Amino acid sequence: MQLRYGLDERPPLSVTFIYGLQWFAIAIPTIIIIGRVTGSLQSGPDINQTAYLQKVVFIMGLTLLVQLVWGHRLPIIAGPATVLLVGIVSSAGIDPAAISSAIIAGGLMLAILGVTGSFERLRRLFAGRIIAVVLMLIAFTLSPTVIRLIAAEIPGAPHGSGPYFAFAFIGAMVLLQCFLRGMWKSTLILWGMISGTIVYYLVFAEGITWGSAGRIAPVSGLAGIFPDRLAFDLGVMLSFLICYLALSVNDLGSIQSVSELLSAGEGQRRVSRGIALTGAANLLSGIFGVIGPVNYSLSPGVIASTGCASRYALFPAAVLLLLLSFSPAVIYLAQAVPSVLIGSILAYILGFQVLAGYSVIPESDKKIRTAIVVAAPVALGTITAFLPPSALDPLPSSLRPLAGNGFVIGVAAAMVLEKALFGKKVKSESEKP
Repeated sequence: MQLRYGLDERPPLSVTFIYGLQWFAIAIPTIIIIGRVTGSLQSGPDINQTAYLQKVVFIMGLTLLVQLVWGHRLPIIAGPATVLLVGIVSSAGIDPAAISSAIIAGGLMLAILGVTGSFERLRRLFAGRIIAVVLMLIAFTLSPTVIRLIAAEIPGAPHGSGPYFAFAFIGAMVLLQCFLRGMWKSTLILWGMISGTIVYYLVFAEGITWGSAGRIAPVSGLAGIFPDRLAFDLGVMLSFLICYLALSVNDLGSIQSVSELLSAGEGQRRVSRGIALTGAANLLSGIFGVIGPVNYSLSPGVIASTGCASRYALFPAAVLLLLLSFSPAVIYLAQAVPSVLIGSILAYILGFQVLAGYSVIPESDKKIRTAIVVAAPVALGTITAFLPPSALDPLPSSLRPLAGNGFVIGVAAAMVLEKALFGKKVKSESEKP
């Protein structure tokens, strides 16, 4: 692959800033989307949600900066972990302090795996079929959340207008995805978020209320950095530890893919440092009481489209994120993105998550046993995600967060089926009578 700038090359300052803006434009939509969803579950209205989003932006900017300097030292963007969003959604109604404690424990586990190099043993648990289930389950078990966001009533609009707005928006995004190229394609979510918000307010302007923007704007700094307390909940802890096992595999794949693409060398050291720092960043996220980060796997596509593999091009993006986190007035404007648009963009993103899950299954593996290992757990996990809370009432309260987490149930089922069907050598389809 022809590159304008290699891994450790320093482009001119003006060029570096332009590339940095592009990376920033790629990072910020996902941070806002996932931060908005988790903020509504873990914090109160208005100022608390603004403070939550501030802390998320700060953690992502700090993670990116530290990874570039001391971690994997590769051009990889970091953002909120979707698999942790699954854990937070599944723990809705649980004491937020228990969720923060579970994120701290998961981050500590990940840091230890990185420092000791034990993640290589862990990776053996996740065969290609299991990874496919993990990627698909993240999408399907978030479906109830997406539906709630899309079906929310739009103030001043006819009853049931949300789904029609969502279908039109998602259709337009899919068409643009097919026709756009280069950085326009890479930053499509950002332009979709901006244009969708403008269209929404133009169409439904009569029902808009601006709330308490005046109270938010004068505030400065990172309000309410630390949670008031921590708490232990066995079900939540076990649920998040399983989510972190999946997160570690995601992080490993992201770092390895870019390292191999650029023939960066020091592959093992880069992976160890990268995963250890991801763990440390998640530990800090738990202390801050927010969702933790992960290295995103979209970076190779961005590198290919821009021709710039320099890690220095991501420094402006990290600095901009850090500066943005100290401006609650600007963060509050991000909350102007309507819920129906948040749900629509999340549905669009999760569609590609399903595609990624399917694509990791080799063509030679797409047979009946693989179909059982993948399809049955995905179906079981999705059904679990849609169960009403009352269905878990017969269970002890400590087990409800675990039993009600469709992601955990699906992954556990996939591992059992993988062991049962592929644990020993079996005859191939052609060898059967």
